[in-house]
Amino acid sequence: MTNPTGTPGAASTPGTSGPATLLRTAAELTGLAPREGVRAVVMTMGALHEGHATLIRAARAAVGPGGRVVVTVFVNPLQFGEAADLERYPRTLDADLAVAGAAGADAVFAPSVDEVYPGGEPQVRIAAGPMGERLEGASRPGHFDGMLTVVAKLLHLTRPDLAFFGQKDAQQLALIRRMVRDLNFPVEIAGVATVREPDGLALSSRNRFLDPAERHTALALSRALFAARDRLAAQQALHARATATSATTGRAAALTALGEARLAADAQAVALARPDGAAAAVRTAARQILDDAAAAQPPLALDYLALVDPADFTEIPDDRTTGEALLAVAARVGRTRLIDNIPLTLGATP
Repeated sequence: MTNPTGTPGAASTPGTSGPATLLRTAAELTGLAPREGVRAVVMTMGALHEGHATLIRAARAAVGPGGRVVVTVFVNPLQFGEAADLERYPRTLDADLAVAGAAGADAVFAPSVDEVYPGGEPQVRIAAGPMGERLEGASRPGHFDGMLTVVAKLLHLTRPDLAFFGQKDAQQLALIRRMVRDLNFPVEIAGVATVREPDGLALSSRNRFLDPAERHTALALSRALFAARDRLAAQQALHARATATSATTGRAAALTALGEARLAADAQAVALARPDGAAAAVRTAARQILDDAAAAQPPLALDYLALVDPADFTEIPDDRTTGEALLAVAARVGRTRLIDNIPLTLGATP
């Protein structure tokens, strides 16, 4: 920990001092002075922004002033399919130390590739299984195997009681939770809601690669998700009204005959609101905005739009009427690939 002047020392309040202590080796990590409190880890690939800071603050709040928060900064080569993408990933360690310390981290563990994989690429890896082959896994083969392998290693090295991950990487979060449960890791996984820019764009280290025109196009991702959320709410509100009033198409026809066109249209919408149309309505609302963005300049190149079960990331059929869902999207704008998602509840009472 550093004191408010930025020199090594014991600070009275974690997160109000200068940069967090930098640790480069597993030996240095092991050599941290023991504490009696709860230990938390926030795993990152660096280029820290407000989204990461939110995770760190959540970790600090969870462990309290007597606990320890370690942030890991490691650009994991096993997660990159192309060498160019690995080299292009931003590396800003000095700034990361400042962000981590200000948000409440005691230390930043930033090991080299040789420190994490001393014998070269590991021969034995964690397999993500069928869930890891869907959506992001289908677009980036092997990505989740590499992610789970390094998360497992970092959990062993940092030995936390709690580990914090962002909801923006929802499939990653779900797989980590499954790995911890299936393999009996003694750690609790905490998810933190996606942090967004004022214009709605999900915070990401990759956003810095977007020029102004590309950023404008990229806003279609969040707008599509919000439109789908609003369409679902409207659909469910109409269904609730239909259930409460026993609306019929006959009432709509009668209103039309009386010249009450607006009331007639409203009555027709209520009458046709069906619970089994919610999933299709969600997909349609999002797709309309993404299709428009595909024709923009610069265009948005859609990778996938999927309404899935958050438990296993299988597609939700159009006729499902209740349950938790996740609407996920991935697309490229220029050379930059972005992902986003939003949780939804089918059949919720407005």
